[in-house]
Amino acid sequence: MSPLKSPLFWRLLASFCVVNVLVFVLGGMVARYFIEYSATREINWSALAQQADAAYENGGDAALQRWRDQQREQGIEATLYQGGREVQPLHLPLPVRRVLPQWLGSGRDVLLQPWRGAQVSIQQLAGSGGQPRQFVGFAFARERLSHSTRLEILLAVELLLSLLLIGIVGWWVARSVARPVEALRSAAQKMAAGELSARVDERWNRHDELGELARDFNAMAGRIEALVAHDRGVLQDLSHEVRSPLARLQIILDLAQHSAGAEAEAHFLQAEREIARLDRMTGEMLALSRLKGDLPGMEREPVELGLLLEECAATMHVPAQERDIELRLTHGGSPVVSGSAVLLRRAVENLIANAIKFSPQGGRIRIELRSESDHAVIEVRDHGPGVPANEIGMLFRPFFRGSNARLAEGHGLGLTLVERVAKAHGGEAHAENADGGGLRAILSLPLLREEGDTAPVSA
Repeated sequence: MSPLKSPLFWRLLASFCVVNVLVFVLGGMVARYFIEYSATREINWSALAQQADAAYENGGDAALQRWRDQQREQGIEATLYQGGREVQPLHLPLPVRRVLPQWLGSGRDVLLQPWRGAQVSIQQLAGSGGQPRQFVGFAFARERLSHSTRLEILLAVELLLSLLLIGIVGWWVARSVARPVEALRSAAQKMAAGELSARVDERWNRHDELGELARDFNAMAGRIEALVAHDRGVLQDLSHEVRSPLARLQIILDLAQHSAGAEAEAHFLQAEREIARLDRMTGEMLALSRLKGDLPGMEREPVELGLLLEECAATMHVPAQERDIELRLTHGGSPVVSGSAVLLRRAVENLIANAIKFSPQGGRIRIELRSESDHAVIEVRDHGPGVPANEIGMLFRPFFRGSNARLAEGHGLGLTLVERVAKAHGGEAHAENADGGGLRAILSLPLLREEGDTAPVSA
C-alpha cells in the first residue's frame, strides 16, 4: 500500500505540521515578548538625560553626538531640545513626532509607551545659567538587542517549544496507536487462552490501518470460532454416529467368532457392510472438513455439466437398477461452469443417491439440467415420501435425519456435502417438496463468464 494512501501517514503528517506551525507562531510571539520585556524594563531614562546634558555642557555638539552614537548602538535614539528646537536632529516615527510638541509644551516629565515594545521619554532639565532644556529619548525594544542575540533567543524559545509540543503531540499519537494495538493484543491473548468469542471493541474500528487490522482480526476470530464450533459439533456428531456401527461391528465379530460355516460367513459379510459404512462416513466427514476449512485442494477448470451429469447417471445406474428405479436425464445443451469436476461429480452423485434412497421400488427419478439467467441449475426430483415442512430447512445440516429416515439407510452427510460444494463454487443448494409428492433437490451454480477462470475453489 502506498504511504500516500495511508490514513495513518496523513494523521502523523498533519500532527507534525500542526506542531511546526504552533512552534513557528508561538515561538515568535514568546520570543518577541521576552525580547521586549528584557529590553524595555532596564532603561533608566533619568540617568540618560543627565548624561546627555553633561556631555553637551562639557563638550558641546561634538560630545553630544558621540554620546548619541553610543546610545544608538544600544537601540536608543535621544537628543536635547533647547528653546523648543532640537540641538541635534532626532529620527522619530511620524506618529511620535506629530504629538511631540504637545508633550514638550506640557513642562512635565513624560514616559509613554505609544505601542508595544516602544518607549518615549521626555525629561525636564535645567542647563547652565538656568536655561531650560528637554531630553527626548525613543527606544524600540527589538533594536536594543543585536541581531545575533535576538536570533539566539528566538532559536532557544523555538527549541523549548518544539520539545514541549513534540512531546505532547508524540504522546497523543503514541496513545492513539498504542490503545488499539493493546486492544488487539488483549483480544489475541484471550483467544490464545481459549476464549474464542473475544473481539476487538467496535470503537477501535477506525478509518485507518489499525481500524482495518481490528476489523480483519474480528473477521478472523469469527471465522476461527465458527470453524472450531463446527469441528466440535462434527466431532460430537461423529462420535455419536460412529458409536452405533462400532458396537454392532463388535457384536457381529463376536458372533462370527463363535459361529462356523455359512453362519460365520453371513456375520463377516455384515461386518464388511458396517466397515464400508464407516469408511463412507469417514470420507464424507473429511470432504466436509476440507470444504468448511476452505481447503478443497482443487483448482478451477471449465466443467461441462451436461457431460458430467451423463457420467453421474451412468455411475448411479447400477444402484438404481437394483431397485428397478428409472433415471431420466434431460438437458437442453451443456452449460459450462468454473470449478472442480471431482467435487461437482460427488455432489451430483449424492443428490441422485439420496433420491434413490427415498424412492419407492420401481419409481422414477428425473434429473434436469437447465440455464437460468447467469446460473446453471441441476434439479433432481424423486417421487418418495417428501420431507415434513418443518424439517426442510434442516436437511443440509450435518447428521440430520428427518422423521422419514427410517425408510432408508444413511448417516445424514450427503446433502450437507452438496451444500458445501455449492458454496465452494459460488452457488447454492436447497430442497423443496414437489407437487404430487416427492422432493426436488436443486443445485445452482454460476455460469463461466470469462476464459481462463482458474482461481482456486474456496468455500
